[in-house]
Amino acid sequence: MTEKLGFIGLGNMGLPMSVNLLKAGYKVFGFDTNSQAMEQFKKEGGVGLATAKEVAEQSDIIMTSLPTPQVVEQVYRSEQGIMHHAKKGSLLIDFSTVNPELNESLHKEAQSMGLRYLGAPVSGGVIGAVNATLTIMVGGEEDDYQSGSGIFRIVGKNIYYLGTSSSVGTRIKLLNNLMIGFYTEAVAETIVLGEKMGIHADTLYEVLSNSYGQSRIYERNFLEYMKNDNYQPGFSTNLLLKDLKLAKNMAEEAGVPLRIGNKLVDLYSDISQQGYGENDMSAAYLSLKEECKIEQF
Repeated sequence: MTEKLGFIGLGNMGLPMSVNLLKAGYKVFGFDTNSQAMEQFKKEGGVGLATAKEVAEQSDIIMTSLPTPQVVEQVYRSEQGIMHHAKKGSLLIDFSTVNPELNESLHKEAQSMGLRYLGAPVSGGVIGAVNATLTIMVGGEEDDYQSGSGIFRIVGKNIYYLGTSSSVGTRIKLLNNLMIGFYTEAVAETIVLGEKMGIHADTLYEVLSNSYGQSRIYERNFLEYMKNDNYQPGFSTNLLLKDLKLAKNMAEEAGVPLRIGNKLVDLYSDISQQGYGENDMSAAYLSLKEECKIEQF
């Protein structure tokens, strides 16, 4: 592989995505502020560099997977950031979930500096990143999409090119996560109410998974997390809360009242303040169970 790749943000998503690129034969330069993530990246064959600036200088395609819009903006726009140090013609791919306006402004700025930019948020969680089955929602110039399509096919399975707007993928991703917020709380309330009435959670899942109450979030939250009493974050409550706030802002700009969605921001804020912010979002179940003072199934 002749193209040199850079990956900034080697967290729960970025690390397995970068590892899949290494397995495909690419040379990948990486950076993360977490030293343990850096050590794991180097153990997998990646070239760890000391700063995001160095990654930008060394790479032809620079990818980012970062937790918040504020971090994304710093990594791209600071004096030591990507925009000021990427080589002319480099392709920048942001897999992060940010506000749509940030996608658009970064795209415009990149073009003015002789760089190419794609907004490409992903869905599928850590398991999807590990197994390279992510859904990737790409917006930007079609030629730039074609340049990055080989990368997308390595780290994902369901790849959607959605048009020249660099924010369209983010808008769809935020709509997706708005629905995830609904479903996650619905699963928690359903199981806790069932248990309170003496219905075992396994029985409830068996029946509802063959009824219209079935959903992929029910399957994920129950089988992968709740049933195993494992709340290590595949997608944390705090990250879901961040995305729900972004969705709320998006709806306000569009003039659409989110009759349930607005309440979800307050709900997940409360769950986070209970101490479940860094747990997987499925810990909404633990939060409600705590309120009801019932034993775990």
